[in-house]
Amino acid sequence: MALKATIHKAQLQIADMDRHVYGDHALTIARHPSETDERMMIRVLAYALNVPADDLRGRLEFSKGLSDVDEPELWQLDLTGDVVHWVDLGQPDERRLMKAHGRSERVSVYSYASSTDVWWRGLEGKLTRAPKLAVWQIPAEQSQALAALAERSMQLQISIQDGSIYVSTVNASVEIHPVALKAATA
Repeated sequence: MALKATIHKAQLQIADMDRHVYGDHALTIARHPSETDERMMIRVLAYALNVPADDLRGRLEFSKGLSDVDEPELWQLDLTGDVVHWVDLGQPDERRLMKAHGRSERVSVYSYASSTDVWWRGLEGKLTRAPKLAVWQIPAEQSQALAALAERSMQLQISIQDGSIYVSTVNASVEIHPVALKAATA
């Protein structure tokens, strides 16, 4: 018998002063049985960092993720079904990133494992022909602190200013400083 996904609910209050994006978002997150709290919370963080200011070019949505290897963790599809923004997590390989690069207007990757440096050194030179790709590293100790905030029902306040991210609940808060490994140039 297959294990079922665990449903988590998150109420996000986002104040992104860097992009001038503000709003309240109710998320329903289907957590795959093999997914950790850390990975799930990085998905929530990626949502907050990439949610568009309006829905004119489509909404940012969670995809099937781990259940479908051909889909990213999050994506923004326009009204014609074209991929506006492809958001992946972890340490995807070069083929996956180049395929995403060809299918979408923007590609973002958020790596959060302590082995990110090793993965990136092996991949960096191969991605010079991907101007739409941005790669971010979330320091492992910060992603683990973020994981400690995970609950089945969450209310998160996320403030973003000058590249720093502050995630707060009623009982705790975490400060996150993503490191840009590769900036998009297109």
